[in-house]
Amino acid sequence: MTPICAFDIAPRGRASAADLGAPLPEQGYRWLHLDLGDAGVEDWLYDTLPERAAEALARAETRPRAAPHDGGIIFVLRGLNLNEDSDPEDMVSLRGWATDRLVVTTRRRKVFAADALRREAERGHAPETAGMFLAALAENFTDRIEANGVALEDRVDDLEELLFVDDQADKAEDLPELRRGAIRLGRFLKPQAAAIHALADPRMPVIDADAREDLAEIADRAQRAVEELDAVRDRLAALADHLEGRRDMRLSRNSYALSVVAAIFLPMSFLTGLFGVNVAGMPGTQVGWAFAALCGVSALTGVAVWALMRILRLF
Repeated sequence: MTPICAFDIAPRGRASAADLGAPLPEQGYRWLHLDLGDAGVEDWLYDTLPERAAEALARAETRPRAAPHDGGIIFVLRGLNLNEDSDPEDMVSLRGWATDRLVVTTRRRKVFAADALRREAERGHAPETAGMFLAALAENFTDRIEANGVALEDRVDDLEELLFVDDQADKAEDLPELRRGAIRLGRFLKPQAAAIHALADPRMPVIDADAREDLAEIADRAQRAVEELDAVRDRLAALADHLEGRRDMRLSRNSYALSVVAAIFLPMSFLTGLFGVNVAGMPGTQVGWAFAALCGVSALTGVAVWALMRILRLF
C-alpha cells in the first residue's frame, strides 16, 4: 500500500515524512491520507482500524456525519469538487478516522481541502493535535463553500437585476442550471453543518478545548452557509415564479386578443359562408353590385360587433 502522503506531526506542529513500518509517535500524531482506488488500501484499513471505522472509510456512498467510536471519531465531510472538468456542486467526500495519535483519511477523488493540509505538511507545518487537524480540515471545507456561496449570490443578484427588467433576456437560460446547482449543494450542506456541530460537542473524544472552540465557530459559519443557500434557493424560486407569471400574462393577453378578433369575424364568416353556398335560389347572382354590397354588410357587421363589445367592456 502506498499512501498519498504520510506525516508524523510533533506536538508543536512540526511535520516530517512518516515511515509506515515504524510505530506511532509517542508524542504528537500520524496522518495518513489514502486513495481508495489503490490496491491494498481496503485490506490495510480492515487490518489496522476498528471494523466499523474501516467500513466507514471504505464505503462508496457517504453523507457528512461525525460519531464517536471505540475512543476515536468516525467522520465524513464533503467539499466542493474543484477537479478539472467537474461541477463544484458535485461534492467530493473525505472519510476519516481520528484518535489522539492517528488520523487516517481516504478519498476516491481529489479533495482540495485535504490537499491544502498536505502542502502545508510538506513545508513542515501542520495542526498541533489531531483535534486541531479536524478543525483545520473543517475550516478548509467551509472556506471554499463560503467563497462559492458568495459567487452564487452575485450571479443571482445579476440575474434578478436583468430578468426583472427584461424577462425574455438570454440569461434566463441560466436559471434552471443555478437552481439545480443550489439543490445539489443543499443535499450535503445541511448534514455537513450538523457533522461539524457534532465534532464541537463536549462529549466528543480526541477534540481538545482549543479545537472545540474553533469547531464551534466553524459550525456557526457552516450553518450560516446553509441559511444563505436556502435564501438563494428561495430567491431563485421567486424569480422562476416571476418569469412564469410574466409568460402566463403574455399568453393570456395574446389569447384574449385572438378571442376578440375571432368574435369580430364570426358573424362576417357566417355571412360569407352563407352566401358562398352553391345552390339554386341565391340572391344577387345576376346583380353586378351584389359582391360589393356583401362586403359592405360584412364590414358594417364587424364594426357593429366591435362597438357592442366596447360598450359591454369586453375588452
